Amino acid sequence: MKQTAERVFQKTLAALDVARAVERKLARQGSRIRAGESILDLRKFDEIVAIAFGKASFPMAEAFLHTLAPDFAVDGILVTPRNPPRALAGWQVFVGGHPLPNQASFAAARAILDRLGRSGERTLIVFLISGGGSSLVDLPLDPQVTLEDFRQLHQALVTCGASIGEINTIRKHLSATKGGWLAAAAPRSMKLTLAISDVPPGEESALASGPTLPDPTTAGDAERIARDVRLVELLPASLRIAFDSHALGETPKPNDPAFEHSQFELLLGLQELTHAAHQASEAEGYICLCDHVTDNWPVQKSADYLLRLLAKHAETENKVGHGRPVAVLADGELSSPVTGGGIGGRNSSFVLACVPQIAGKEITVFSAGTDGIDGNSPAAGALADGQTLARARTAGLDPAEFYRNSDAYTFFSRLGDAIITGPTGNNLRDLRILLAR
Repeated sequence: MKQTAERVFQKTLAALDVARAVERKLARQGSRIRAGESILDLRKFDEIVAIAFGKASFPMAEAFLHTLAPDFAVDGILVTPRNPPRALAGWQVFVGGHPLPNQASFAAARAILDRLGRSGERTLIVFLISGGGSSLVDLPLDPQVTLEDFRQLHQALVTCGASIGEINTIRKHLSATKGGWLAAAAPRSMKLTLAISDVPPGEESALASGPTLPDPTTAGDAERIARDVRLVELLPASLRIAFDSHALGETPKPNDPAFEHSQFELLLGLQELTHAAHQASEAEGYICLCDHVTDNWPVQKSADYLLRLLAKHAETENKVGHGRPVAVLADGELSSPVTGGGIGGRNSSFVLACVPQIAGKEITVFSAGTDGIDGNSPAAGALADGQTLARARTAGLDPAEFYRNSDAYTFFSRLGDAIITGPTGNNLRDLRILLAR
């Protein structure tokens, strides 16, 4: 079953083809491309500007160029978390930082804001956005805030235990590139955002901290969240003062004129992820159940719930007399506060939390990030089965100790059960696969 779980994950990734998604969504015919329910005629614009950033930025940018070639030129800015595999002729390229911004993140933000500021009524701006963009492109609203200050902010946010929505609420009210500010930088231009989403449906303004969408959150929300998770005391003085003095600025809201000529279209998201995983699981002979309620849950609570759901699913299947193997698929990002100095992330922590509960049972648990990254580890996640606890004890490994030290990757690496994919060039939601027979 461990091999089955890995195959399901690999088949799911293969089905989520970025290039096909871009070409299918735009569906260019001559000078016309689709933008949701409407059609844009590219001949009506003097210039086409493309701004691509996020973990899937390179394949999105390359697919966009391929869709328009050879008839239409593009003035592009590409921001990636690593050097792109191939050059995109004429594009400015920045290798931004993730999960913490770097100098290139700030430089990319300045270049993007400058280019947007030079765009007019006859400019079509196409934003190609995917998860990870929050740190890859960043610039503080307050020019007195330094890069090191913002790195401290990002570090505190990803380790404080706040949900991704709460994290982004705070980011939006401190950054010049989030919460709709990129749309506001080119108010007269037609703007089309194509997105690959790693956030829950209906919460697209949290994707890359919503740079091109109206922000439904307020400065008051940011202050409340920062207080609830005790973030303020972790911040440098230059950022702390904005919270202490209630001086956070407000973000563009839905009635802002910047969004009058702006459209947002989803390329890949939750529906595509779970559909692909469901198909791959059924192809392996498993009766599937998809669950979406555990998003943002604490790791241990999610582990308890999904294992109970798996047991109930198996019991139901046995009662009807089929006795076929069963699978539970779950998506989303779990809450996994860092409590030690180890190596790992929320996916490997989830699997580690399951290890004692599945000991001796015919159950396999798999969890991995579709971007190939799990926290501060080199892995995408991990997997375990009913023999994992016995193997760990034989090797002198205590799961509880590794869990307390936030060191799940080390635990599974020593057992040969860390999932190493390398960067996938995509970034949808985390995927959890639980199998039983």
